[in-house]
Parts: sequence; structure tokens; C-alpha cells
Amino acid sequence: MKLGRGLSLTAAVGVVLAIAGTTAGANPAASPHVCSGTFSSPGVLKGANPNGVVVKGVCFVNAGKAHVTGTLTVTNGSALVALFGAHHSSLTVAGNVVLDRGSAAALGCKANPNGTGMACVDDPDQSHPTLTSHDRISGNIIAHKALGLIVHNSAIGNSIKDIGGGGGATCAVPKSGIFHAFKSPAFSDLEDSSVGGDVRMNGLRTCWFGLARDNVRSYVTINLNKTADPDAIEVLANHIGASLSCSNNRHPGTQPKGALPIWDSADAGESGLYPRVSEPNTVGGSRSGQCVKASPIKLGGPPAAKKF
Repeated sequence: MKLGRGLSLTAAVGVVLAIAGTTAGANPAASPHVCSGTFSSPGVLKGANPNGVVVKGVCFVNAGKAHVTGTLTVTNGSALVALFGAHHSSLTVAGNVVLDRGSAAALGCKANPNGTGMACVDDPDQSHPTLTSHDRISGNIIAHKALGLIVHNSAIGNSIKDIGGGGGATCAVPKSGIFHAFKSPAFSDLEDSSVGGDVRMNGLRTCWFGLARDNVRSYVTINLNKTADPDAIEVLANHIGASLSCSNNRHPGTQPKGALPIWDSADAGESGLYPRVSEPNTVGGSRSGQCVKASPIKLGGPPAAKKF
């Protein structure tokens, strides 16, 4: 399945925007700002927030620049959506972003000329999108048993840790929450972004996830994940400063004979796994496990490149 399929979310969010109101909470100066709402009336995060932010329910960053000093926490079952480019909307966090169990966050948007990436959901021309939102997190993104983490066109100062989350090894649309509103299966994704530290995506149970066109200064580990889509784990055209380690990743009941469970190639269309387009990675250190041998571009064919 083609990486960048997050574009399918834009129409659903557009419907949400059509009925959404704008709310903003006020909190004591010494306490974190609370951004709360629902999909029909989301909270809106904007301006300076010097004492951190807590997201309860649904919170959009769609009304200009939002700056958070301290920790931004997305609480259990809540959703932070920063996929808006109008009004120069963007999110900057001078601290960490923490996702609690069952929560979700979608940060940054940019559509690439070749159709990859993710268009901003408020772009008036979804056929030829031009809006972008570049989000910045000075610290870490820490997601522990989160439902989904989607990061596009963003700069992460330290590391990304996405551990033990997802909506299960299924591509069924969840019955509630952000992905239910988007009419999409749960997934996680890191594209067109820079990471100053390492990336760990371990123990996920989800429909699919991928890393594409990212610049990661340190190492990447992709271990013990279980996904439903047969080409669910795509690691494409990344620059990784240290090692790349991939082990014990599985696709239960859907992996065709001879296919690798992790791909350094993208499918050329939506009709099946093949043919594919090779997009090998640049790795400064060692490659181990399932990310050593390049994937084929034709069914039963040889590896498309010397290295993954």
C-alpha cells in the first residue's frame, strides 16, 4: 500500500471542519492550559502557553501559531490535530509531547509534488495543495500505548519513542475516537521530518506504519511489531546517522510467499503489492535483522538494491 495514504483523511476532516466551532479554555497562570472539546466543537490551541498544555478530548491547531513552553500531554483517548496550514497555523513545543494510552496526535502537513506526504486538511485545493505547516518539538515525542502517532514535515529536537500502541493488528476502522471520525484504520507514520536523536517504534499492533524521507541523526529500531497490511512496514529513502535494527516484525496471515515483512520499496499503484519502486535508505552504521536485504520490485524477483 502506498505510503502517504494519510491523504485519505483530508476529506473526513473537512467534514469535521464544516461543523466545528472554536473554543479556548482559560486556566490559572500556574497551571497547564487545558485544550478540550469534541469533533463537533473542538478546542483550539493558539498563542503562547507558558505553563504547558493538557489535551482532553479533541484539540485543533488551526487558528495561527501556537507555542507551548513545557510538556504538552495528550490524555487517555484524546486527540491533538495539527494538520492545518491556513492562517500560518503551526505548533511549537519547547519541551516534550507525551501521548497517553489510546490517544492520538497528527503533527505537520505538506504534500510533495509526486503525491507523497500529507496535504493540510484546510487547503482549499486538495487536487493541487500548496499549504504547509512545519511543527517543531524541541524535546521528545513519547507515545506509550497510544492509538496512533502521525508526524509530517516536522522537526523533533531529541527522540521519538512509540511503544506498545495501535488499535490492534487489523485494518478495520475503530468504533470510536479520532480514526473513527476520519473513517480510517489506526496507523502511525513519520515522513519528511528531522529527528535529532533516535526513533524507536516497537511493540505496535496496528494496520500499518512507515518512515519515509526522514533525517534521523542517531539510530532507528523497528522491533516486535505486528501489522495487518501485507506491506504495512515501509522504510523508504531515509538518512539514518547510526544503526538500523529490525527484528521480529510480523504480518499474520497476509504475507505472500517470498515477500519481506519490511519494505524499502513502495508499491507503484493501489492494485496490489507489485510492481514496486525501490527507495533504499542511507545508513551510517550497521543494518541488522529484517532491514539488511533489499526488497524485490517484482514478485519472485531478486533484491532491487545491494542494501536495504
